[in-house]
Formats: sequence, C-alpha cells, structure tokens
Amino acid sequence: MLRGIIRGHIVSTKKQDSLVGSKFMEVQIMKNGELTDEYLIAVDSVGAGINEEVLITTGSSARLALHNANAPCDAVIVGIVD
Repeated sequence: MLRGIIRGHIVSTKKQDSLVGSKFMEVQIMKNGELTDEYLIAVDSVGAGINEEVLITTGSSARLALHNANAPCDAVIVGIVD
C-alpha cells in the first residue's frame, strides 16, 4: 500500500464502461512520512476529498477493491487516514 495526499481531481468525460461513475483523483505520494515529487492517478472508492491523507492499493489488488476483477485500474484509494 501507498500513502499520499489528494491534490486534485481528474475530469474524464469518456471512460471505459467498467469505470463509469468512478471518481479519479490525483495523489501526491508520501515516503517515510515525507511528501515526494511523485504523483499518481487513483480511483476513489471511499469518497475522499482534496488535501486528505489517503491509503492507496495498487496492482491486481486495486481491481479487487473495486469489486470488478476486469476493471482496467491499477490504483484505488481504499482508506482515509485520520
């Protein structure tokens, strides 16, 4: 899992059918408690907002988090850090 801060949302007027209704977020990645210059785009499965600290799962686990093993997705926000 990765930890990061949501920096913005990505607007997509056309999506692959299995991702319709999904919200895409731009996340700045943290390592060892410090922000890095790395960013990724993740599907939001928990309703997180801008500037919230989140947990992200990647790879095949991301598709499972969406409950759709066929979704073309490799990063999903699965938690909000309190």
